[in-house]
Amino acid sequence: VFAVNGFLRVASGLDIGLSTKCVLIPKEMGMCHKIGYSEMRLPNLMGHTSMAEVIQKSTTWQHLVHTDCHPHVRPFLCSLFAPICLDTFIHPCRSMCAAVRDSCAPVLRCHGQPWPASLDCDRFPGDEDTCLAPLTKDYSHLQKVLPKPTCQTCPAVEEFFTHKRVLEVFCDSNFAVKVKLSKKRTPFEDQEYNIECQVEFTTQGSLLPYETQNMIQQWLLINEKCVERMSPTHRPTVYLLVGNVEEGTILVKQVYRWQRKDSQLTLATQKWRYHKCL
Repeated sequence: VFAVNGFLRVASGLDIGLSTKCVLIPKEMGMCHKIGYSEMRLPNLMGHTSMAEVIQKSTTWQHLVHTDCHPHVRPFLCSLFAPICLDTFIHPCRSMCAAVRDSCAPVLRCHGQPWPASLDCDRFPGDEDTCLAPLTKDYSHLQKVLPKPTCQTCPAVEEFFTHKRVLEVFCDSNFAVKVKLSKKRTPFEDQEYNIECQVEFTTQGSLLPYETQNMIQQWLLINEKCVERMSPTHRPTVYLLVGNVEEGTILVKQVYRWQRKDSQLTLATQKWRYHKCL
């Protein structure tokens, strides 16, 4: 959760000279809820003058926020789309923009989109005493550093295999996660995927089940093209994702389709408890 006081160095900013009003952040802007304030200024720092325009333009960014590509992606985008209602506008600092851009631009590229010109970091102030600055480095050391998913080539979905082959793959991997995917339509006609993860560790290391579940969900959001290939219909489908953690990055190596009539994956996961790798 983003606490405003943790980011604002001083309660001052740059006024863009518009006549503005304070309005409630609408329920449709889920990415800007629970960020430390409930009212925003309109027009906003993106030049949107109506709430309908704000909702429409900000909705396209909600998917990026869900990927959790950077710890500051929500406060950065919300400072522009839903600026806090103070006497003056508080712009994001250039350093915050650059940090978010460097982490999140690869995710956009994975979806075939460039970093937009409207978010050119040079347009934001460089003096961190008059803008929304990143949290201090001391704070970041308190956070547990988890492996990050990345944009990667989609592994082929394997439908024909033996349980012995699956056990060999388990021996060369760090994790195996059972994933149930289903599609639904959002009000804006975009595809939205419901993702259920059941973590089955092959080598757990220091990772906890809920951490791995969150990271796999991020992998699926970042590698959306792989998910589209795995879920061609609206029928729920179950897969087993197997992969490694290499140099702080999560890589999915194998994807097995878990069909209801298939016994090989069930047999492999049962035998794994007692299996001895060569």
